Amino acid sequence: MKEALLYEKAEGFKVRCLLCPHKCTIADTKRGLCGARHNRGGTLYSDVYGKVAARNVDPVEKKPLFHFYPASRSYSIATVGCNFRCLHCQNSEISQYPKHNEAVPGIDMSPQDVVSEAAASGCQSISYTYTEPTVFFEFALDCAKLAKKRGLLNIFVTNGFTSRDAIEMIAPYLDAVNVDLKGDEEFYKNVEGGRLKPVLDSIRLYKLLGIWVEITTMIIPGFNDSDRFLEWAAEFIKSVDPAVPWHVSRFYPTYKMNDISSTPASTLERARSIGLNAGLKYIYEGNLPERPAENTNCSSCGELLIERNGFFVKKVNLQSSVCPRCGYKLEGVGLP
Repeated sequence: MKEALLYEKAEGFKVRCLLCPHKCTIADTKRGLCGARHNRGGTLYSDVYGKVAARNVDPVEKKPLFHFYPASRSYSIATVGCNFRCLHCQNSEISQYPKHNEAVPGIDMSPQDVVSEAAASGCQSISYTYTEPTVFFEFALDCAKLAKKRGLLNIFVTNGFTSRDAIEMIAPYLDAVNVDLKGDEEFYKNVEGGRLKPVLDSIRLYKLLGIWVEITTMIIPGFNDSDRFLEWAAEFIKSVDPAVPWHVSRFYPTYKMNDISSTPASTLERARSIGLNAGLKYIYEGNLPERPAENTNCSSCGELLIERNGFFVKKVNLQSSVCPRCGYKLEGVGLP
């Protein structure tokens, strides 16, 4: 255990967690909604510090990040726990684990272990992903600080339900984020167990702080696939920056939504069309490999700049990040 950051003491050995917008008031011996932070005698601890429940070497495109060091590899880690309860969670066995179990599983790793393994595996970055990195914030922060010293980049793959104080604390060490923009307010309330506005605030703040931002929306039939929502989402992203890449991703039945059909390809095509009509420059259809909408085209002349198959880059047609046909400079970080 490690004493948590971002909390305040309250009466009767209670504490108030300030890590995310839930701002849980936690009684002595109890955990917050995320299941990862535990009040012991009026002191809040991170139960998941150094308990790595998942680790893997991934292409950075799997995060997904398409405009951030293309074709590089990212050492990806997670602990158990999440501050949402998404009914369609693809990693529910670890994200929801501490809400139903006392023990905290995982391989014991120090920040030094994580950074050393990342470097030894030839990775250019470390991704805090699979579950919600906000809930293992203390561990992610210590890893990120050490990674920076070793010349490695840091990535958050996040639901965006994070307090402003937490974002500002880790921002000096973060290089890129992919934030889920999941649905409207009703969707967040009924499917995710959260609220929309803090997510929008986080996206704007990450952008303001100079961190590279990409956004993912998993489109679920009958829940967040209406023209009204997709048009609103596209307009919001445009208000942040028309060059923010938007990944519209296919849903597959999982967890507590096994009775919902997979997203039709036509829905992703419609979402992409809506985004382009709204003025977004880069929209990608996810979880549907071998489709042209995985590729990056010049937003000025349409030239194919990065060709992909799934999460893998097949061909790069850039010269110092510039389109060879018209000279437009592709937006992104670490581009060829």
